[in-house]
Amino acid sequence: MRTVTALGASDIPDRPLRARLAELLKGIRPWDDQERVHLAAAAEWIAGGAPLHRVQKPDVPAMHLVSYFVVLDEFDGRLLLVAHRKAGLWLPSGGHVEPGEDPWDTVLRECREELRIEAVPSAVSGTRPFFLTITPTRGQGRHTDVSLWYVLRSAIDDITSFDEGEFEAIRWLSLQQVLAEPEDILDPHMHRFTRKLMAAIAHA
Repeated sequence: MRTVTALGASDIPDRPLRARLAELLKGIRPWDDQERVHLAAAAEWIAGGAPLHRVQKPDVPAMHLVSYFVVLDEFDGRLLLVAHRKAGLWLPSGGHVEPGEDPWDTVLRECREELRIEAVPSAVSGTRPFFLTITPTRGQGRHTDVSLWYVLRSAIDDITSFDEGEFEAIRWLSLQQVLAEPEDILDPHMHRFTRKLMAAIAHA
């Protein structure tokens, strides 16, 4: 018989990173009940000692940490979505958080790789995550992404190329245009994120 034991506090790996993630989660003001539930579940997952990072593509472990970044042209009021080849959806850019990596450092790295620009934090939330989701993926190698959503700023004309291996195309959409898009072609939480962003901009 195989015996399974819970991790004690002293046995939990990556303690400094987990403390950092817990602090980041506490700084996210939930937009709705769903985000409130996701934040609580993510906090429990982080504190429980489960593996945080993907170590083998596409689905090992079955739940792992992702940094999304939504690029916003603050003057024009449009945000950037990418047609992700593997997901078959229009999504924000982003990538998996590597072992030992702060999620903001993931944003810096992936922004250079995917959009060929330096990440500049938006006034909406600075270098801290603005939104959190827990999302089962689709297609082969299904797994669950715990995604920290960051908001960056960039002028539309600053992005002139992108990683064509990852994305088929990119689009700049107004916030109202995002909400007019069918939910089944977007990240399943894209409408919720957009409404939260609209409220934050209006409040600012």
